[in-house]
Amino acid sequence: MAGEKLGIGMTLCASIAAAGALPAYAQNYPDKAVRVIVPFAPGGSTDIVGRIMSQRLSERLKQSVVVDNRGGGGGNIGSDVAAKAQPDGYTLLIGTVGSLTINPSLYKRMPYDPLKDLTPIAYFGSTPNVLVVHPSLPVKSVRELVLLAKSKPGQLNYASAGTGGSVHLAGELFKSLAKVDMVHVPYKGSGPALIDLLGGQTQLMFSTMPPALPHVKSGRLRALGMTGSRRSPLVPELPTIAESGLPGYEITQWWGLLGPAGLPAAIVTRLNSDVNAILQQSAVKERFANEGADTAPNTPAWFASYMKGEVAKWAKVVKASGATAD
Repeated sequence: MAGEKLGIGMTLCASIAAAGALPAYAQNYPDKAVRVIVPFAPGGSTDIVGRIMSQRLSERLKQSVVVDNRGGGGGNIGSDVAAKAQPDGYTLLIGTVGSLTINPSLYKRMPYDPLKDLTPIAYFGSTPNVLVVHPSLPVKSVRELVLLAKSKPGQLNYASAGTGGSVHLAGELFKSLAKVDMVHVPYKGSGPALIDLLGGQTQLMFSTMPPALPHVKSGRLRALGMTGSRRSPLVPELPTIAESGLPGYEITQWWGLLGPAGLPAAIVTRLNSDVNAILQQSAVKERFANEGADTAPNTPAWFASYMKGEVAKWAKVVKASGATAD
């Protein structure tokens, strides 16, 4: 019994000592290069955001921050590598709405659980999509589109960058809230989808902003609404879909920084503080704005709560759409 008590006492002392050492550990962190996994191929919006943040984070941490592109599986492959890494702060992940909150409902077999196997560190910001239609469609507002779709069930079609992606599910959420029947036409990427929309082969799309807005300005496409919770400063005259008759409608492309589960709180706090400071830099705000995105400094607790809400929301949308991926 005495030996047992002694063992318990030693364990307790060790735990207290370890807890007390965490701040010092964080102060010494990092003492070598940090790897940031981008779970998509180079060149996309997540890669762009990941490189912007990694470069600035390197300046603040005074260590190399190396971007590691691990594409495949809709973001699952790279995210799984990060989830299974040592929780020491030297392997981090750029997370997205798709890889963290849509995939759990889309894939029958997930190699990791985003809510259990990852530690939310810092939310970066988001960008809305824009609902655009071909000019031949006789509608000039979201309300008119809903009325037309209800009068022609199954006759309107919308393009997407592929089944299960956020562009596709933006359409499914629209169908669900508006109670309309429209046909989904998936493509292998946003580029081909936009080309066919411009050619009139499809009638509408919930497109990302950078490629769509030039065609809106030229008159080759007509914009009806933004998918975010507020208007975009790039097109302030364009209302949100929610304020145009579909309250509760919101979908944004968002990004954040995460680490493996069990990441020490002191390191989480340090990285969150650094990321929030980076997001306040005018040059970073400008880079995000060029992508149609805004920055939104926040806390790890808020980011964790936001992810839970997003997982629940997309579970309903994916189930309603019948979309699956393997």
